[in-house]
Amino acid sequence: MASVSDTPAYRPAINPWVIAITVTLATFMELLDTAIANVALPHIAGGLAVSVDESTWVLTSYLVSNAVVLPLSAWLSRVFGRKRYYMICVVLFTASSLLCGLAPSLGLLIFFRVLQGVGGGGLAPVEQAILVDTFPPKKRPAAFALYSMAIVTAPVIGPPLGGWITDNWSWRWIFFINIPIGILSLTLTSRLVSDPPEFTREVQAARKDGKLKVDGVGIVLVALGFAFLEVVLDRGQREDWFESGFIVVFFSIAIVALIAAVFWEWHHPDPVVEIRLLADRNFAIANFYYFLFGFCLFGSTVLIPQMLQSLYGYTATDAGLALGPGAFVIVALAPVVVRILPKVGIKPMIFTGYIIFAFAMWHFASFDLGTDYRHIAMARAIQGLGIAPLFVPVSQLAYSYLPKNKNNKASSLTNLFRNQGGSFGIAFVTTLLARRTQYHQSVLVGHATPFDPPYRERLASLSQHFASGGFSTADAAVHAKAQLAHILFQQASFLSFLDCFWMLGCACLIGAPLVFLTRKIRSVQGGAAH
Repeated sequence: MASVSDTPAYRPAINPWVIAITVTLATFMELLDTAIANVALPHIAGGLAVSVDESTWVLTSYLVSNAVVLPLSAWLSRVFGRKRYYMICVVLFTASSLLCGLAPSLGLLIFFRVLQGVGGGGLAPVEQAILVDTFPPKKRPAAFALYSMAIVTAPVIGPPLGGWITDNWSWRWIFFINIPIGILSLTLTSRLVSDPPEFTREVQAARKDGKLKVDGVGIVLVALGFAFLEVVLDRGQREDWFESGFIVVFFSIAIVALIAAVFWEWHHPDPVVEIRLLADRNFAIANFYYFLFGFCLFGSTVLIPQMLQSLYGYTATDAGLALGPGAFVIVALAPVVVRILPKVGIKPMIFTGYIIFAFAMWHFASFDLGTDYRHIAMARAIQGLGIAPLFVPVSQLAYSYLPKNKNNKASSLTNLFRNQGGSFGIAFVTTLLARRTQYHQSVLVGHATPFDPPYRERLASLSQHFASGGFSTADAAVHAKAQLAHILFQQASFLSFLDCFWMLGCACLIGAPLVFLTRKIRSVQGGAAH
């Protein structure tokens, strides 16, 4: 089968880099807003007079609608036209951001977040499809590098920016800041972006006899499956997973719907989600890499700030800044990766990237409570060093043997796998953290008895310390036991973080040997010029 590299490229009238920056702007905005909202939940709960647990539906509602739209974005692009659909997404995301900022109650805020998720869900897949069609295969690595910068840096910038905005202004401004970016993106898109001839012909072919075939069953099954699955992943730990009837019911519906969707879409002549693309070995492996990338990146991005704030005493802003070196390394190395990719090759780049990524996670697992900021930042920089060689080669791998008329549907799937990887990764680390904390706490408590000499000595030392501070003998003993209990819980929590990092490292390592299963790809030439 001929490589897509042999297909003549669509050449837009506008400089392709202007188009790339234009479409990346809205994707960056959407990813940034998702990360900012996580930090603002306590402020939202206080401002709307609801509990913090109730306020988490602000996140869940967005993730659910986002997860539903992602796999449907290719079909929606055909319904409206790619450029028109992208502009609709930008308008909807921007308008709903304004409404979220003005929402007077939690119910309305959740409703507007659903609309925001519908708008945001189409941005990343359509952008990736536009980049693939705008740049010829030889120049795609540089375009994918720009796209990877948005995907990686937005979640890093989000937490410290969100903390600063909510501390100095109001939680409502985390939504208002989207408005000028959205207007700028909409203006530039309307003037600069156009649908390529291949896509126009695809839409015309789909609209035979003036009508677009609608895979209604597929739409319902896909929407139902991913909506219920996202609720399970987001609420599972809070509801104690399968101990909750709510989670059992939602999980059962999700599994049945997704299995039915796979069978239906595989045999449908014009499916809403083209599962058959996964029959291509390179595309299937690339999607697994996207899933693994999202799993490990978003899992670690949740773990690191949480550990720094709960155990090291960092503020939300400082914890967010600790993530900065990783993003800086990725941005700095992106042009280097593009330059050396034709010489080194896709397989060695991916193999090396996942090995370094795994090493970085295991390096985090070697920390102690005395580790300083410099070592934490260095570990994050090493993680960035592992991520940098991944995204561009994996994107090249994904589209290596796909025909151009499948780019739109392919981008939907790749973004779906990356998004689901992030959801699974966050659910995995939050659950493992809670379970391992309980385990380590039970082990440590078993040794914290009067029959244990180190415990008796520490208790006596602390009792003497509090007694010298003016407490009575009885009060000093009570305070000493409370202090030891706090230290015990702190150690149990810290050990559980180390376990999570170790498991993420093992997950990263899975990606390295998979490169040997990929089909040979012709070396990409000409990327160095960009």
